[in-house]
Amino acid sequence: MTNSNQEKKSWAEEAVSFIKTLAFILAIAVGLRTCVIEPFKIPSGSMKNTLQIGDYILVLKFWYGLRLPYVTNSVAEWNAPKRADVVVFTRPNDPNTPGEDDSEIHIIKRVIGLPGDTVEIKSGEQGGGTVLINGQPIEEPYARWVDRGPNEGRPWGPKTVPPGHVLLLGDNRDQSKDSRFWTDPFLDIRRIKGKAVIIFWSWDKFSRIGTVIR
Repeated sequence: MTNSNQEKKSWAEEAVSFIKTLAFILAIAVGLRTCVIEPFKIPSGSMKNTLQIGDYILVLKFWYGLRLPYVTNSVAEWNAPKRADVVVFTRPNDPNTPGEDDSEIHIIKRVIGLPGDTVEIKSGEQGGGTVLINGQPIEEPYARWVDRGPNEGRPWGPKTVPPGHVLLLGDNRDQSKDSRFWTDPFLDIRRIKGKAVIIFWSWDKFSRIGTVIR
């Protein structure tokens, strides 16, 4: 075999090896994004001050269970959402939003009501409001009631969360369209895509990068 032929064979082998390595890396990346972790961008101010418009966050998709591509509901569950978890989810189409395909929109809110909880929101005398769970007010250091938006002073409930569901609210209570506005206020837990864990980029303040979401 001539040197020329040997060089051609060596180049071909290296090219095949490179393609195999690249395919393997891409498969790992797709697998991680599909089942383990996925980035999301915050599109609105409904979660202020916890999350700002333009924040980029990482969501752990395996936190509550296993999800597969193009499958709406999780296929296996091993961890239940806890109160105050910040989660990303989709919800069924709602008659209140006829121009949108709600099942294709990723939404981020905070879990407030758990299965069996009776949830009520009372208006505050000086504005704002108080969330009661089973008749008792809860501490919410993350909640913001100061925007004087369309939701200000709007009482809600009491309503009881059914089994296998949760009730979700935005932290910016006066500017969040959440469980209080949906035709069915309760979300099937299987529609939760994952738990928001960290801000990995922020156009608001660089100091927010690396902030753990609580």
